[in-house]
Amino acid sequence: MSAGRLGIDLGGTKIEGIALGPGGETLARRRVPTPRHDYDGTVRAVVALAREIEAEAGGAPAGGLGVGIPGSLSPGTGRVRNANSVWLNGRRFDADLAEAFGRPVRVANDANCFALSEARDGAGAGAAVVFGVITGTGVGGGVVVRGRVLIGRNGIAGEWGHTPLPNPTDAERPGPLCWCGRRGCVETWCAGPALGREFAAAVGAGEGQAPSAAEIADLAAAGDPVAEACVARLTERLGRSLAGVINVLDPDVIVLGGGLSNLPDLPQGLADAARPHIFSDVAATAIRLNRHGDASGVRGAAWLWNEDET
Repeated sequence: MSAGRLGIDLGGTKIEGIALGPGGETLARRRVPTPRHDYDGTVRAVVALAREIEAEAGGAPAGGLGVGIPGSLSPGTGRVRNANSVWLNGRRFDADLAEAFGRPVRVANDANCFALSEARDGAGAGAAVVFGVITGTGVGGGVVVRGRVLIGRNGIAGEWGHTPLPNPTDAERPGPLCWCGRRGCVETWCAGPALGREFAAAVGAGEGQAPSAAEIADLAAAGDPVAEACVARLTERLGRSLAGVINVLDPDVIVLGGGLSNLPDLPQGLADAARPHIFSDVAATAIRLNRHGDASGVRGAAWLWNEDET
């Protein structure tokens, strides 16, 4: 017996592995802690987990190993860049992992894996072009066209979080400083920390005293007017930003993931906020919540190996 696909989602605190059967059914799934700031230990942990998962599933997968990481591989150097798991940066992670595992490995950005999972058998199944959105601690995205991840010439397709907030008001200029070195990135306005920053400013709380994004969402749901206003501003900015994506990519479906995707009535709120900024007489792009939840990333890593490529 052999598993159809084998995937690993490498996060900053945990590593998750999954084996999928030919129809996408889960054969085995397991998590282990990430050896933080230990590159060699991380490689060993990924290999050990992959071998445990495939043994539990009953045999080696038809293809190789797919791995999602919180960064991307530079097409110029082949090394990891922009990973918030900083011990991966500058490393030839795919080559090192393939050597240690003894089989082919494909590495992709975790947002690309999320988008691929939802495009294959999730909320975007059957659509030709899917844009996957991650909104949580940061803002990321991935593009899938006819079942394949679009990487792009520079390896940055879908990185809408580091584009400027569209149509900024005077109060939004020049915008907060982003970790990438620029000001006013979508990520600085539309991620969880931005929601906390806005709430803290509104109630006069000091730095580090703001509730979490989930707590603010709960306050808004309970009718707190400050929380409601903060959530409404974030929704409007996020919808404005998605309108920019629609104007450039015009996807069939946008799938929402990450912690902020749990904000109440978010898909309809985003559609309403985006509509005035879309360069079209119709705004037919579907905006949907993800189907696979926190399993989307690891499932997408497994889907990096398609049937016609095994």
